[in-house]
Amino acid sequence: MCILPSFGVLSGALIYILVAPFLCMFGCVFKMVDEKSKGILSLDFSEEAFREYLSELYGGDVEVCGVWRLGCERAEGVKDLKGFGYGVPYVIEFRVKGEVKRVVLETMRPEGFGHDYVSDRAQTLLWQHSAFNKLPRHVRSVDVGAFTVDGKGLKSLGNCGEFFLLTEYVDGRLYHFDLDRIKAAGEMGDLDEKRCLALSDYLVKIHSVKKEAPWLYVRRARELIGHGECIMGLLDSYPPELDFVRECDLIDIERDCVVWRWRLKRKAHRLSQVHGDFHPWNVMFHEGTDFTVLDRSRGEWGEPADDVTAMTINYIFYSLQKYGELAGVFERLYRLFWENYLQKTGDWEILEVVQPFYAWRGLVVASPIWYPNLNREVRVRLFNFVHNVLHQERFDLDAVNRYIQSG
Repeated sequence: MCILPSFGVLSGALIYILVAPFLCMFGCVFKMVDEKSKGILSLDFSEEAFREYLSELYGGDVEVCGVWRLGCERAEGVKDLKGFGYGVPYVIEFRVKGEVKRVVLETMRPEGFGHDYVSDRAQTLLWQHSAFNKLPRHVRSVDVGAFTVDGKGLKSLGNCGEFFLLTEYVDGRLYHFDLDRIKAAGEMGDLDEKRCLALSDYLVKIHSVKKEAPWLYVRRARELIGHGECIMGLLDSYPPELDFVRECDLIDIERDCVVWRWRLKRKAHRLSQVHGDFHPWNVMFHEGTDFTVLDRSRGEWGEPADDVTAMTINYIFYSLQKYGELAGVFERLYRLFWENYLQKTGDWEILEVVQPFYAWRGLVVASPIWYPNLNREVRVRLFNFVHNVLHQERFDLDAVNRYIQSG
């Protein structure tokens, strides 16, 4: 039986190779197939291709032990190589120099959110390979490469195919499973509070690293609004004629966010080291409070509110599903995270800039694309939250339940 997680969960759960557009280092035989009926691209390639690539990468003869889809049961051999699907990560187990290793090969799908062109996907993967290993606790990138169009060997970049990213294998359990358990039980233990504090402390630490580069902060503010993965990209992904939000409401949100971009431009002194996508599907806990972060995104430097809101919106999101408001165990986690962060950073100014970041993250969790089975009332309250926070000069940590009510 094979249970595959969502796209957001898959990226970076183990050592993996992300595939996007160009690649010159995969001397193998690939056949690209456009499966229009499924809306995906697939390709066929041989065990020998894997063996040659890994042998060169690791400097020794490699024996491929198995290849299987991430999230499925372990499979012997390489039977899954035929019809390899883009966007589906594969675990590769191999033996080299007497040691068994695992890596994960993952591709990117050309399906919007600024990933439309080969160059878009290449940009993401090249940046990830250059940045993953610079951030503490982040899953390590082993290599980045691309498949050649005809698969016959090394080619110039002009004739390259899809890129991939290879990271270390990380064992553990994604943080969202903790939140799922807490939601189901309506209670939590001491470890849940300690893990919440560990995540907050992690942001305190990485956000303490500052950089004087105003243009990078301005770019990050611009991309928050206009990037394909951010506010405008999310708004464009919403189907027409929804029963929980009108088109005019989406236009108002976009207009308000553009105004916020101009406010943020005055805050360039806040530029800090960031993760960029710090949510429960990108945190892998091991034993106790030990964890690894996955898939940092969109630049090494940015606004700390990006990371804080990416995590804390989920305490609000889960609470709305459980209680219809911010209450109970999730209110405890929300306050614990925020109070610890503010106390240790002294960054009260963050409450003057979180608004558009909360709007973005609210659009994510309210999305019918990412969460197709979400209750309508939860979506309505999330949109109330988005609308109301954008009209606050200063975010009030105690006013979330007022923000989720209609304006």
